Amino acid sequence: MEVTRSKQSVHLDQEERQATDRCCTPCPDSGEIGGLSKDQKITAAVQPSNKDEEKSLQMSTPPEGKVRRSFVSLPALNPERLKTAKNLVDKAVRMHKVFSVQGPYPVIRASLKARGWVEQRMPRPNHHAHQRHIDEGRASSNDGGDTDDDEDNSDTVEKEQDPDGLYDLMSRLVRNEMVYFYWTNRRDAINNNSLQKEQIINHFAKAGSFTTKVGLCVNLRNLHWFDSADPNTFFPRCYRLGAQDEKHTFIEDYRRTACTSFLKYIVERDQGVLVEGTSHHTGAVRKRSKRRSRPVVLSQMINSALKVCQEFLESLEHRDIDINLETPQTLTEDEWAEFINSYYLVVHGGAKMEDSDHYVACCKDMLQRMGEVSPQLDIDGIHNIWIIKPGAKSRGRGIKCTKRLDQILRLVDGDPNLIKESKWVVQKYLERPLLVHGTKFDVRQWFLVTDWNPLTVWFYKKCYLRFSTQPYSLDTLDSSVHLCNNSIQKHLTPSIQRHRGIPADNMWSDDQFRTFLFSQGREGQWQTVVIPGMKKALIHALQTAQDLMDSRKNTFELYGADFMLGQDLRPWLIELNVSPTMAPSTPVTARLCAAVQEDTLRVVLDRRTDRTANTGDFQLIYRQAAVDVPQYVGVNLLVEGFKIRCPCPLPPLRSSNRSATKRRGPTKEKEPATERVKPLPKMLLKNAETQLKNISSGVPPPPLRPDPPVSVPIESFELHLPMTVKSIHLPMSAQPHSVLLWKRRPEVSKVCAERVQPCTVEKDQRPSLSLEITGPKQTRQAATSTLSA
Repeated sequence: MEVTRSKQSVHLDQEERQATDRCCTPCPDSGEIGGLSKDQKITAAVQPSNKDEEKSLQMSTPPEGKVRRSFVSLPALNPERLKTAKNLVDKAVRMHKVFSVQGPYPVIRASLKARGWVEQRMPRPNHHAHQRHIDEGRASSNDGGDTDDDEDNSDTVEKEQDPDGLYDLMSRLVRNEMVYFYWTNRRDAINNNSLQKEQIINHFAKAGSFTTKVGLCVNLRNLHWFDSADPNTFFPRCYRLGAQDEKHTFIEDYRRTACTSFLKYIVERDQGVLVEGTSHHTGAVRKRSKRRSRPVVLSQMINSALKVCQEFLESLEHRDIDINLETPQTLTEDEWAEFINSYYLVVHGGAKMEDSDHYVACCKDMLQRMGEVSPQLDIDGIHNIWIIKPGAKSRGRGIKCTKRLDQILRLVDGDPNLIKESKWVVQKYLERPLLVHGTKFDVRQWFLVTDWNPLTVWFYKKCYLRFSTQPYSLDTLDSSVHLCNNSIQKHLTPSIQRHRGIPADNMWSDDQFRTFLFSQGREGQWQTVVIPGMKKALIHALQTAQDLMDSRKNTFELYGADFMLGQDLRPWLIELNVSPTMAPSTPVTARLCAAVQEDTLRVVLDRRTDRTANTGDFQLIYRQAAVDVPQYVGVNLLVEGFKIRCPCPLPPLRSSNRSATKRRGPTKEKEPATERVKPLPKMLLKNAETQLKNISSGVPPPPLRPDPPVSVPIESFELHLPMTVKSIHLPMSAQPHSVLLWKRRPEVSKVCAERVQPCTVEKDQRPSLSLEITGPKQTRQAATSTLSA
């Protein structure tokens, strides 16, 4: 809708007019300004005086019979406010304090503005297109990392406290300035290759090497190269089912765990221990056990389980290296199938067995030996439950728990694309976690990485607990019982059977949990077991990914780690998340998330200018020595050598046999051996030249005669054609010469001439003429005997 421009003349100085034009110019990245479309024309005017206002009102009154059209205008520009905005913007630009934030982070915006920063607002993406882009990106690439920030696509518009519009005006004034601080909720929002050295961003490149389920699973296996710690002491064992070798290893692990679980079942049944959270002796289970197809032979099952465990212990002690490959396995495939089915009937189905008192002692002894080499034996339980996770998804999507091997393999084999990309991971489920009032929970712990070389890690002293809405039980494997992600539990209604001590919003602060531990007489273990265990697990996880990360300076990243606690309060790392949610969904998160954001800026910004600045609740827990990175590691492309001189076609005078052998060595095998011709003496030079002229004219050469000064008689010889003169070496002076080489073939009467490149002969060399003759045998013999004389 077109707006009629007011006839009121606006008089501004040149500087204010330029600022007004800038603040009213639409941003090229966005299609809207102030809620208006691009085809609408907007005019900003300075606040008029009273007389001007009355005159403007009279002029704006529509003529009689005309309908007045309504129009939308921007707030009037106050010169004093404009001047204040310009001064603040100039100071911020001069001090490199221009920032940009993507996503609803009001705490970050408010904290930066309080420090004198000015925001350059980023365009707001389309909701549906942006959500589809995020889901496709996470499904197609492991580098995206796991994130639980599902508030980034909320349609709720953040309402800032800007009554006079000063911040909005300042944001428009810096829209063409360089941004020196980026805070985004997605790594791909900023192109790292186009960043300047002084620009600060809140995401490292290639973080998917340890923030995805697949990356964390693979990297922690290499911990022995970085530290002497065992990852099995803080990370449940995990396998990629897309890799055939790991799939085979998982099947072996599942079978061995079934053996140890069965042995524990025998011992605990004898002791009358009722495992917390299980109720497999219900009537429904007894009804299922009656439908078993065959009886269970207890002695055979215990014997098989003991043999499998013994074989595993011997393999750890390397006693199996001398075993012949043709030695049959402990259990065949048919025997394994029979054992697993019997295990399901007994442990899962509650089938009755014969008396096992006389087997308890040997089962206890084997479990004790297995516990010495298996740190996860206590958390394994007896049901052999595993949790399956799609490696590229987050917020608990697609995660399932199951306890049957065939179901696990069938679930994974159903999607060939995930198998090809190795994105399915299966991890041992903690069947016996620490429970609060009979309810499962996990711990969200923040940590901050400000540099990868040297690796610098900050640990946040505060954390919070997330509860499930249902009481813990192994009778059902529903996600409402076993997954504590807030993105899942917030859509569920808490069970009426859950303890009243668990709040309706399913969250506790760490202070509330410490109060619970105090009531259990275990408060001291928070500082002696839980906190040190979480710190060590995080440091080890970061060490294994250090070589795979981009160590760009002026970069930091805030991560969220999820832990579960065992019954002994030992923390177990479950996963790491990039862009942890900062939504104030509960009173606990509203307080803690705001504090962690403020303290992050204290570490990243305040500490840059003052090393003694307050870092809030962030504690520096690890800083290693800097590692020298070579400038280039690759193929050495340097070529070394020396200049090759042009070979002389006329070699120096040497012994005829020796020089000829060296000169004609390579061609000796290809041509028939010919008798060597000695070089002509000086006195025959003229006669040889005469002979060459006669050869060129087709006349047989006359006998060679020595020059008169020579007193030694030389026999003459005749060169009878047909023959071929291959090479001639003539005595020469030290000056360059040109020599004609002539060739004559029996079948061709025409003589061809070939010019040889000039060659400079040094003084100490004695060039000579060498004549080599080929032809009929009699002719060659006569010529050779004559020349030899």
